[in-house]
Amino acid sequence: MRPDHSADHQFLLQALDLARQGIGLASPNPYVGAVIVDGQGNVVGTGAYTYDGKKHAEILALETAGKKAGGGTLYINLEPHAHQGRTPPCTDALIAAGVGRVVASMADPNPQVSGRGFEQFRSAGIQVDVGGLQTEARRLNEAFARYIRHGVPFVTLKAAMTLDGKIAPATAPQAQHSPGVPPGGWITGEAARAHVHEQRHASDAILVGVGTILADDPLLTDRSGKPRRRPLLRVILDSHLRLPLRSRLVQSVADGKRENDVLIFCSSPDSETKNELQARGIRVEELPADAGGRVDMGAVLRRLGELEITSLMIEGGSTINCSALASGLVDKVFLYYAPHIVGDANAVPFASAGSLGAKLAMLPVRDSRLYRFGDDIAIEGCLRNAYEE
Repeated sequence: MRPDHSADHQFLLQALDLARQGIGLASPNPYVGAVIVDGQGNVVGTGAYTYDGKKHAEILALETAGKKAGGGTLYINLEPHAHQGRTPPCTDALIAAGVGRVVASMADPNPQVSGRGFEQFRSAGIQVDVGGLQTEARRLNEAFARYIRHGVPFVTLKAAMTLDGKIAPATAPQAQHSPGVPPGGWITGEAARAHVHEQRHASDAILVGVGTILADDPLLTDRSGKPRRRPLLRVILDSHLRLPLRSRLVQSVADGKRENDVLIFCSSPDSETKNELQARGIRVEELPADAGGRVDMGAVLRRLGELEITSLMIEGGSTINCSALASGLVDKVFLYYAPHIVGDANAVPFASAGSLGAKLAMLPVRDSRLYRFGDDIAIEGCLRNAYEE
């Protein structure tokens, strides 16, 4: 009997929806959803992976399906693993259950194991079809792909700006009084800001420079209201430890209201300030400086990778944006535009190039997508491919 490709599409969509249930709960492992369908086209088992749950999506689906899995089809967004990790190989369990066909969106991006699960299925006489909804599946697990292939987090640079590319007026504290900026100082509207928190929820860490703390005194928290396995790690680049002890970020840890979720990277710290911050529960680590005296971005990403941070969202100011882009380490940009024009040549630009300007000339943005949030628009685009570069 020939496969029903329309049914394949439907069940793969269901598997992807299940996989998305792992957002905030699966890292540092990938998002995986599984659907088992019997010979009559009935869904008999489903599963979604979470890190603390340990059992993989395929095993959860098998447990639900029981004997009905025999002769059925597994639909899954990511190749089942064929190696011993935190759990035994899922391929062995699927073969033992008598699954007759496996439909997967993509191979495992880990080059050390990619394709082994499919090979094991085919050797056992199980039909394997790969590639349905591959684009969607690859986007869902792009952070895992970057992390598992290179040992560093997938980096998204986010910024909100006016139509003329300004992220703040010339005097930031007076933003609420500046022409072109809405009352209250917000550039974008509520819908766009809510989406930012969705992005924070999907990230393991958020990064800003100390200049953002000095200007805005933000908390940098995930206020999506959705559950997450690990707290959002709040990372501050602060070469000389200028972070005020009275800042809301420091106080949120010092008063015990939040977990130890603030990490400062510095390069030439004042020892007294370092001791004071650490006494308040703030983690401070020294990293090498780059040629400009700033904390080296490559060293930051390598250290975050060691901490099993798979995804990082940069929400910095003009200098950090420029430094991150010039480093060549940004994977994706997500840029929000509000229907306002500042019209002030001295207002703060999206990226303050300075001596790094030549490195930022005409960076190509690929696979761009356009979104609308109320009156605001946003552009998402890739600077490099997590699966190839």
